[in-house]
Amino acid sequence: MSKSTNPFTIIVDTSCDLTQEFIKEHSIEVLSIPFSVNGEERDSNSWQQVSTKEFYDTLRTGGIAKTSQINPDAFATVFTENAKQNKDVLCLVLSSGLSSTYQNSMNALDDVKKSYPNCSIYPIDSLSATSYNTLLAILAVKKREEGLSAKETAEWLEQKKHKVLGFFTVDDLMYLHRGGRLSKLSAIGGSLLGVKPILNIQPDGTLKLKGKARGCESSFKDMVKQLQRCINPDTVLDTVVITHTDCEADALKLADILKNSVKVNRVEIIMMGIVGSNVGPDAVTMSFESVLTREEYEKL
Repeated sequence: MSKSTNPFTIIVDTSCDLTQEFIKEHSIEVLSIPFSVNGEERDSNSWQQVSTKEFYDTLRTGGIAKTSQINPDAFATVFTENAKQNKDVLCLVLSSGLSSTYQNSMNALDDVKKSYPNCSIYPIDSLSATSYNTLLAILAVKKREEGLSAKETAEWLEQKKHKVLGFFTVDDLMYLHRGGRLSKLSAIGGSLLGVKPILNIQPDGTLKLKGKARGCESSFKDMVKQLQRCINPDTVLDTVVITHTDCEADALKLADILKNSVKVNRVEIIMMGIVGSNVGPDAVTMSFESVLTREEYEKL
């Protein structure tokens, strides 16, 4: 991918797991989701100073990490900085089905427009998180490099996000329950010894337990089978994003199964960021561009 000429600003939050190299190369602005570890609040820049290995080891030994939404003031600050420079903005944020972050971005935009009524700022409710958002951000950069405006890219993403699908497996569903992302009944039902639950993100941006498999390899094979249901036999996937919570060997195993099952040009494997506090260690996600919309997939 060639380096962008940056005709408009792309902003993401840290529910998007882009590498630091990609962020720097494409001049992406990042808003950090606030979080705490064992009750200690961390400031908005702390994630960049935290070793991901150290973070997940803390969770493995019983530590508790919690996230909260980005407040409207943080959005207002970065929106205002861009508006002052007459820069158009596309802002991709965590699913409204999982957080109030998107609503806070819209509230901030309303305030900024009082001083800059002609600003062109487009918050996008990703209806997603982690690898889903990473893929959407990669696609946004691609559209910007193709010469689309912020408005055109936003309109394109509003359609495309319904065809970015994915599946993920976790080691312990109680992390999702504790974070309010999954009911206790589903968490208990899926947390059986030796069983790997498989989940996806629904059309409304919430999570759903889709099934269970016996062991990691079986769960990965099932995830790839579900992917195959979402594409045509002759489909060549451009980019598949796999994220993991400090279990790179598992992510590589999933990538191998994927490459042996479908045609794909590129597989990006990335360590999951702060969203990992809600899924726990040893989770793996996979996201891709689907032929089906999420609604169509749910009807299969």
